[in-house]
Amino acid sequence: MRIVLVGPPGAGKGTQAAYLAENLSIPHISTGDLFRANISQGTDLGRQAKSYMDAGELVPDEVTIGMAKDRMERPDATGGFLLDGFPRNVSQAEALDAMLKSEGMTLDAVLDLEVPEDEVVKRIAGRRICRNDSSHVFHVTYSPPAQEGVCDVCGGDLYQRDDDSETTVRKRLEVYHTQTEPIIDYYRGQGLVVTISALGKVTEVTQRAMAALQ
Repeated sequence: MRIVLVGPPGAGKGTQAAYLAENLSIPHISTGDLFRANISQGTDLGRQAKSYMDAGELVPDEVTIGMAKDRMERPDATGGFLLDGFPRNVSQAEALDAMLKSEGMTLDAVLDLEVPEDEVVKRIAGRRICRNDSSHVFHVTYSPPAQEGVCDVCGGDLYQRDDDSETTVRKRLEVYHTQTEPIIDYYRGQGLVVTISALGKVTEVTQRAMAALQ
């Protein structure tokens, strides 16, 4: 099964992608992982991406597309894949269609995780990270520490990352609405979009997604 996963920041795409890929026995292909792997391995595409990132510029679509193409051509992806973070805009979606068509393949579904904007802001802006260990994550509403501002695990200070502030989250949502959301209409025109609510427990959302994909 070949699936594209879309949704706003804070929709839980990474979490759901991991569960869905495991349930469907297909690789989870994340743009973030692709960038990190290519840069750490010093591939030609990784060097190109790093040069743009070091200059504070956006990585061009052709570099991202090249990384995705290389990953999708590996043996473990012959039976399908779940794309998370790619395509990010309509031009990338068109390039993905052309890439698949050249291999005689098509997408099976585009899973759209729907979350109200205020809930996205609440989820991200309420996050607090431990200064001693960034894997210790709390939430002021959903998983608060026993003592405000103190990590339950190691006693370290909890803080809000700059990119988790409400102002930054709303800017990220603007970018999503402008750049990424249009691909939902693009794929809806192909009859591929399946929209589900991403509210509730992680397991509930996974069950909802599996039922919708079947």
